[in-house]
Order: sequence, then structure tokens, then C-alpha cells
Amino acid sequence: MFHHALVAAVPVLTELNQFPPQLLDLDAKQLEGALGGPTLIHLQGRRPEPLLISVLMHGNETTGWEAARELLRPYIQEGQELPRGLSLFISNVYAAAVGLRRLDGQPDYNRVWPGCEDSGTAEHSLMRQVVDIMEQRGVFASVDVHNNTGLNPHYACVNAIDNRFLHLATMFGRTVVYFIRPCGVQSMAMAKICPSVTLECGKPGWANGVEHARRYLDACLHLAEHPTHPVASHDIDLFHTVAIVKVPQDVTFGFDGGTTDILFSSGLDHFNFRELPRGTSFGQICEGIGVGLAVSDEHGADVSERYFYVDNGELRLKLPMMPSMLTRDQRVIRQDCLCYLMERYDDRL
Repeated sequence: MFHHALVAAVPVLTELNQFPPQLLDLDAKQLEGALGGPTLIHLQGRRPEPLLISVLMHGNETTGWEAARELLRPYIQEGQELPRGLSLFISNVYAAAVGLRRLDGQPDYNRVWPGCEDSGTAEHSLMRQVVDIMEQRGVFASVDVHNNTGLNPHYACVNAIDNRFLHLATMFGRTVVYFIRPCGVQSMAMAKICPSVTLECGKPGWANGVEHARRYLDACLHLAEHPTHPVASHDIDLFHTVAIVKVPQDVTFGFDGGTTDILFSSGLDHFNFRELPRGTSFGQICEGIGVGLAVSDEHGADVSERYFYVDNGELRLKLPMMPSMLTRDQRVIRQDCLCYLMERYDDRL
């Protein structure tokens, strides 16, 4: 039996060339016991170049695993041939066992892929191994499946303005986000060797997210090639992430009253994917801490004063902006960020 301590084990990659059928009956919390650690499963299909599906990069984002097992169930149980090869990367099973994004002492599994400034952990080596293996296998496309904690629509993200990537993204829906920060993410590492997307499937546990992802993954398996012509402008709403908003460790915050440096509006996550006018209030703020947020642009520069100002104790937007991934989950805010800020990017198509 594996003990589910909140301290991370040193991960070692396991590779399998067949899908253990018993996995179809396991939820995300049971995968560590069955697999022991991060596992890359390769399945043969009619077209040899595999689709890479990665799931559970964050242990509490379970839609990818649920969609993958529903996708594979008829193929495994009925012995049907897959339309193309499939490689399934089941990632942070340790955090999944206890329903957390990551364990204390673990790096974020979606910040340690090749191409970032940091390196040197066992997790960095493991992700480099996955990229190298998939490059050798002639990977066709990569799909990394995630959830949000706040209220967000379903959308796809790309890390390159490339028609092949944009077609892959709009197969999921018309809302597409382009970003180059944070770095070290799976989709950016894989973008060096094949068209890649990140799917954001709403909150974990919602059946419509699982079914949407399953249908999308099935469509990807049936793709013969990647279209290279431009996506029609009426089929896409493209946004560009221009800044990441974090709450510094020494700034206290909350949503439901109490004495904190920043008291965010209780319905803050309702702002996601809404184009907010200048002056929109994010909440109340104490005197003497400036805007109280650490906002960095896609080159890592501090742009806090460009996007926020304080007016009579209210923390307000200085420019019209559209946020994404706003959440009320304080642990996620501390481990990751408060939100991203985006602008329309349709003129780049």
C-alpha cells in the first residue's frame, strides 16, 4: 500500500506498452496505488504517429483522466483498433492521491518542462525524458488537459501563432488564448516538435467538461493531418495573455470579510472572460502597500502600476482588460496566481 504523505516522493518515469485494463475502473485518487508514479503508456493505432494526451499535471484537475478513460474504454474493452497511435502521460499521481494541485515540496509539474530558466530537479529530468521519447516516436500532436478553479468557459491555449495550432485549438471551441508566460509548461515544450494545445475544461467534477474533452480527444485521434490554411476569423476569438497577477507572500488577503491587506470582491471569479472597463474594482485595500499585487508581463518585468491603481481604498483596473483564471481558492492563489490579464489578438490572424 502507498502511504499518501503530503511530502513528495522522487518521481521516476514508468513506460508501458499496453493499457492495464483495471485502470478503467480507478479514479484519479487511486492511480498512485496502481502505478506508483508518473507513467507514460503507448498504444498502437492504424496511423503510427501518436497523439500525446497528458493528464493530472495538477493532481486536483481530474477531467483529463476521466475523459481519457472514457475515450479508451471501448477500445480496451472491445479490442477495437485505435485510429492512430496514442501515448497517455499520467503525471502527478502523488498529488492526485490527496486531491491537491501539488504536494508541499513538489515543484508545479506544469512549470518544469524543457525551455524554462529553472532546472535541476528530478521532475525537470522526468519531463525532458517525456519530450525526448515523444520526439523519437514522431508525435503527431500534443493535448494537455486541465481544469480551472474559478468560473471560466471552456477554452484552448496555444503558445505559437501557427495555423496548425490554431486549427487544433478551435476544434475545442472558438475561444483561444495565446501565451508565452508562464514558461516551463507542457504545451510550450511540445510545441517545439509538434502542434500542441492546452485544454481548459472548466471546474473538475463537471460532467460536461469530461464529455467535451472526450469528444475532442476522439476527434484528434481521427485527424489525418493538420490543416495549414488560416482559421476563418468568424470561427475564432483569439486573446493574448499580457500579464500574470500574483499576491506577494507578505500580503494577506481574503474574500469574505476579516482584517486583511486586500479584501477581494466576493464575486471576483465572475469577471473571467469579461471585458472589464477601466476603473473596475477588484476589492478594498489597506493604505501603505501600494497596489498590493505583483503583476509581471510576458518578459518578467514588473508592470503592477501599469494595470492597477488605488482610489479611496479601492483596488481598481487602470486599463480595460479581460481576466482569466480568477479564483477564490486561496491555496491555488498562493501556489500559482490570482489571475491572468488578456487583450484581444484577432488582428494577428
